[in-house]
Amino acid sequence: MGEQAQPYGVDWEFKERDLKILRELAADPQISSRELASLLADKYDIDVSHVTVSETIRQMRENDVFREAILPNEQFYNFALFEFKFNPEHFDDHWEEAMEYIMDDEHTLMYFISNGEYQWKTIMMFRSREAESKWIHEFYRDYGDVVSNVRNSVVHNLLKFRTDPEIFELLDNGPSDR
Repeated sequence: MGEQAQPYGVDWEFKERDLKILRELAADPQISSRELASLLADKYDIDVSHVTVSETIRQMRENDVFREAILPNEQFYNFALFEFKFNPEHFDDHWEEAMEYIMDDEHTLMYFISNGEYQWKTIMMFRSREAESKWIHEFYRDYGDVVSNVRNSVVHNLLKFRTDPEIFELLDNGPSDR
């Protein structure tokens, strides 16, 4: 396997061991470094100490190879996809404040920009549809002049909510279409 730095500003050259560590951490985030070292030896014939495993995990975390987040069980929350388009007429007035409001809000799980129209999107979690409706009302009250459109979609029947360990095997080949 050719080692290479990864895109998007993450400076890390993956070794086969690193990919297996990520894969096994995704399968069992609570696994100890001692158990992981034993698993690497048994499953992948990779002989490494638990100290090296622990140090590798620490270094990958510090280099943003992966991020850790606590994700609540999806049965506790209602999820919603919000799409925001900022109003160019009032953009300069409060766009940054509105963006930070969404980004820092406790309901926001993920916040990103997409599409050619420069749509801002967020996946949010609410305990009830009433709480979601109240949030929209308050957001419009405080930042309605900055946004030209807020669209929300109810996410229901959430069928998958995890990272498959196999996704880390794709890093072995570098960037690809898959």
